[in-house]
Amino acid sequence: MVPPKNAKVTETSTSFFWFDENGILCSIAKKAPPQSLEDTIKLMEDFKALLGGKKVCMLLDVTNSGESTREVRDYAAAEFPKLVKAMALVSGSELGKMLANLFFNLKQQPYPTKMFTGEEEAREWLKQYL
Repeated sequence: MVPPKNAKVTETSTSFFWFDENGILCSIAKKAPPQSLEDTIKLMEDFKALLGGKKVCMLLDVTNSGESTREVRDYAAAEFPKLVKAMALVSGSELGKMLANLFFNLKQQPYPTKMFTGEEEAREWLKQYL
C-alpha cells in the first residue's frame, strides 16, 4: 500500500496513516520494536482526538507488524470498538497474517474484520460499511 501523492500522511512511532478519497483510514505498519502500554495509550489518545469522536472504516497493512504485549493487545481490543466501524487487514507476509489473525481470534471484536491478501479487494469490502 502506498499513500496517494495528495494525501496528508501522519507518521507515528509504529505506522503511517492517511484518509483516502472515500474517508477510509489507511495505515501502514512500520517495523518497530514493541510499544509500551504508556506509549500505546498516548498514541490512542492522539488518534481519538484526530477522529473527533467519529468511527471510521480502517484499512491496515500489517505486513511489518510485530508482536505486542498482552497488556497492549487487551488495551487496543478495548479501545478499537470506540473508533472502528469495520477493519480490513492486508498482509504480504505470513508473520503479519498470523499476528493479525491471532489478535482477532483471541479478542472477538464487535465490528466486522476480515483479512485480505490484496488492497483493492479489502477496499471494496470496506465500502459497504461507509
